[in-house]
Amino acid sequence: MNEHSSQPSQPDATNSAAAPRRRPARHQRNHGRRQHKNQAAPRPFTPEQLSQRATSVPTITYPAQLPVSARQEEIAAAILANPVVIVAGETGSGKTTQIPKICLDLGRGVNAMIGHTQPRRIAARSVAERIAQELGTKVSKESIVGYQVRFTDEVSEHTLIKLMTDGILLAEIQNDPLLRRYDTLIIDEAHERSLNIDFILGYLARLLPQRPDLKVIITSATIDSERFAAHFGVEGRPAPIIEVSGRTYPVEIRYRPLDGVDPDPTTSQTNSAAASASTDEPRDQVTGILDAVDELMALGPGVILVFLAGERDMRDTEAALIDHLGPRYAANESSARLPGSVEIIPLYSRLSAAAQHRVFEKHRLRRIVLATNVAETSLTVPSIRYVIDPGVARISRYSNKTKVQRLPIEPISQASANQRSGRCGRVADGIAIRLYSQADFEARPEYTEPEILRNSLASVILQMAALGLGAVEDFPFLDAPDSRQVRSGLQLLTEIGAIEPAGAASARSDDAPDRGRRGPRLTEIGRRLARLPIDPRLGRMPLEAGERGCVGEVMVHVAAPSLQD
Repeated sequence: MNEHSSQPSQPDATNSAAAPRRRPARHQRNHGRRQHKNQAAPRPFTPEQLSQRATSVPTITYPAQLPVSARQEEIAAAILANPVVIVAGETGSGKTTQIPKICLDLGRGVNAMIGHTQPRRIAARSVAERIAQELGTKVSKESIVGYQVRFTDEVSEHTLIKLMTDGILLAEIQNDPLLRRYDTLIIDEAHERSLNIDFILGYLARLLPQRPDLKVIITSATIDSERFAAHFGVEGRPAPIIEVSGRTYPVEIRYRPLDGVDPDPTTSQTNSAAASASTDEPRDQVTGILDAVDELMALGPGVILVFLAGERDMRDTEAALIDHLGPRYAANESSARLPGSVEIIPLYSRLSAAAQHRVFEKHRLRRIVLATNVAETSLTVPSIRYVIDPGVARISRYSNKTKVQRLPIEPISQASANQRSGRCGRVADGIAIRLYSQADFEARPEYTEPEILRNSLASVILQMAALGLGAVEDFPFLDAPDSRQVRSGLQLLTEIGAIEPAGAASARSDDAPDRGRRGPRLTEIGRRLARLPIDPRLGRMPLEAGERGCVGEVMVHVAAPSLQD
């Protein structure tokens, strides 16, 4: 599973699994697997390395302006006294950057690393850079702060705090089932309830009895705290919950629905008379955004953050804004021609690192940032005073009837809407414009439905079989998947030859948690397929193409449907 799919993120797996037609002899292949397993086993640090790691810990301070700093001692005491701690904090509380420092201050991270997961690559990289900056260092293999995402590994024996995507952690489980590389794991953004996060939480619930030295901290801005606490309870006692306040400044919510209904000024949470902007006719989303931009730019300086469902919406909105702004638009600071010039900055996961860094750089022009939900909780865009929320996002769904995985654009939940509005109000009073009515907001579900209840389980079943975790029905997920989804996943894996027919006992890793449980048995194809970081149906294609000598031609057809937008 990785940040974009439900499979472990292993960048070198595609080339090795979809091998050329000439395959080595069986004894050579088996030797290769034994060698890989031996190499993956983490070696304990030498006394000299432990001494060097201990002396590399700097003096740690906590920014007084962050709400989490005021609870630092309470959080530290809870971590020392409990195997699992739930930290629920609003956006801007500082939990993402300060909790790893609290753990380091407690002496964690020396004997083994502090692992800190993020759902997206851009967040893992930016959080690592922020923590390194606060600790007076830079992210590198020679530093105490590193990160690992697909295609980039800045981790070494010097690393004390490791940022990574949750897909990287899941990939490591295959070769290190006891997660001995870590003495502390921080699972961030747990409210997103992706397949990765649910799988990790279930795995840790099984692992903790075998790793009493492991500390787990689960953090999120909006979280169903009681459910998580009960899931990790010990002897009927739930895990402790520490709630941290967030925003420093109030945020005014203005509703500007696109259906042509005049917004009522009383629907603003501040009951401001300025919230009345008449819209006589129905508008499309782009027009609504342009109207909202005009309204916010008239209120004073500040960065405007616009949430959009995907890259196509970004291109359409950017083109419309450029045309709407006219001579006020500036591609960059050097091309600004008029006072009050505006630059437009896109932000999404597939951007290059250099393009993503642009949003964090200092600037003198007014900015409009166009972002996907990567900016919802994964990272904080600086200087945001205004937010425009169309109220939609791409939500992955799988149909058991049609066997098709889709990414339709759907209304977001109340929790997501509150996350979006919470991005302003960090530097001054903020204003969030929602392009839908208050009645629409109140009719939406409180939380986003977990991925495990709306996605294909074929990838989950495949990885559980590879890890020797038994049947899906026996796994401690927060939400048990529907039995029809389980049957559909098993049927799919059987059809593509990844698992043996029902009734066969599962193969087990020697040191996997709860080995010996019932579950499907992987075939040779299934073992190779489990190493590919893509949907099993797509992964089966290059495997077969490797046998038929047409990998290059087939990879084009595999890549196209794997794109999200």
